[in-house]
Amino acid sequence: MTHIRRAAGRRALPFAVLLPAAALMAAGPSLASERGDGAAPSEGTSSGGTKPTVVLVHGYWADASGWDRIIESLQAQGYPVVATANPLRSLSGDADYLAARLKTIKGPIVLVGHSYGGAVITNAAAGNPNIQSLVYIAGFVPEKGETAFQLATKFPGSRLTDDPTAPVPTALNAVPLGGNATNVDLYLKPEKFSDVFLSGRLDASRAQVLAATQRPATAASGNEPTEAVAWKTIPSWYLVATDDRTIGTDNLRFMAKRANATTVEVDAPHAVMETNPDDVTNLILRAAGDSKPSLAKTGSNRQTAIIGGVAVLAVAGGTALVIRARRT
Repeated sequence: MTHIRRAAGRRALPFAVLLPAAALMAAGPSLASERGDGAAPSEGTSSGGTKPTVVLVHGYWADASGWDRIIESLQAQGYPVVATANPLRSLSGDADYLAARLKTIKGPIVLVGHSYGGAVITNAAAGNPNIQSLVYIAGFVPEKGETAFQLATKFPGSRLTDDPTAPVPTALNAVPLGGNATNVDLYLKPEKFSDVFLSGRLDASRAQVLAATQRPATAASGNEPTEAVAWKTIPSWYLVATDDRTIGTDNLRFMAKRANATTVEVDAPHAVMETNPDDVTNLILRAAGDSKPSLAKTGSNRQTAIIGGVAVLAVAGGTALVIRARRT
């Protein structure tokens, strides 16, 4: 992993674990920690003289409008941009939806995913020769067979619940969709939104607007195993938010390291697009025009230290989602 550092990232906060069928992830202040619908592709500076199309994929509790300032910056520099809607219904269905959209885009593509959107791009990009780079913005980078919820339980850092025995994580509201008891939409509670999603870094009025307009995700989407792993064959870039209270900063670092991604750390919340759009834009530009990072090494004997807790989810009484967390 090529690691670019500018400001010291602080350690993740103690972490409440989320489990298979309860809730999680989503989609925007800070010092970047650095050192070291879409128009047709336009002529520019990328390889072959054509600028790639940048495709942006949001995650839980957000929508495509969260990319607005990043879109403006990229378009001002001549990049064609597509900020696609992410259905947030099921990982396989969301990935199929995105894959179909990507096939309509001619020329090279830089594919960007935030939060759960990272899991979606990991699946959707596989087998598409036009994908030039993958960019993960505080996003999930799953291995085959892993779920988003499993990845969020490796290390402390999430504030989605402050009561491990609660039937639903205390920061979430579960809205039944009918049928199976676990078929629910998950929303961040308005009073928790600023702390969990934004780390208290936006003014109250803006945080309230984002809370009111959040898009829910099904519990099933975070429990579905990954089928394809595009980061093993496509160069990847990663932005670690060092004050991530949704997934947890140490979980982000684990995934970035495992993928051997070119990484920057930014003193920012999970919704880094809202607070640090310039840092997000700069990383996308690096992926669009800079020399390519190395690919993840697969099949190696390299050990990855895992310091986390073990999480277990159960469906209590056939109706409730239960989270269990154990800290080390």
